[in-house]
Amino acid sequence: MEINQCLHVAVLVSDLEKAEDFYGKIMGLSKVERELRFPGAWYQVGQFQIHLMVNPNAKVDLKNPEKWGRNPHIAFSVVNLDEAKECLQAHGYPIQLSSSGRAALFTQDPDGNIIEISQISQIST
Repeated sequence: MEINQCLHVAVLVSDLEKAEDFYGKIMGLSKVERELRFPGAWYQVGQFQIHLMVNPNAKVDLKNPEKWGRNPHIAFSVVNLDEAKECLQAHGYPIQLSSSGRAALFTQDPDGNIIEISQISQIST
């Protein structure tokens, strides 16, 4: 087997409206059309998609509540970590800075799913 691309990740959410506000408005992801009949929303990130799938009983069980990055999570890269931090805080989302000292933070979506946001330096060629 030779895997050549990761296509999407499915994230369970209990309240689609709150999740769409977080992923679409706060995170700024682009929503894409979907023709499926079950409740959900798809968001595009480069060649990758985030599939929000509604489950009214969705519950995140953090195995390590002290260090969010040591739980299942989705990681995004941003140009400016300080801007991301300010945006999340302005909208009342919790933040935990990376304990490694690198330019990264963790937050939680409305259902408690962990999101990592890292500032990756671009290497010029």
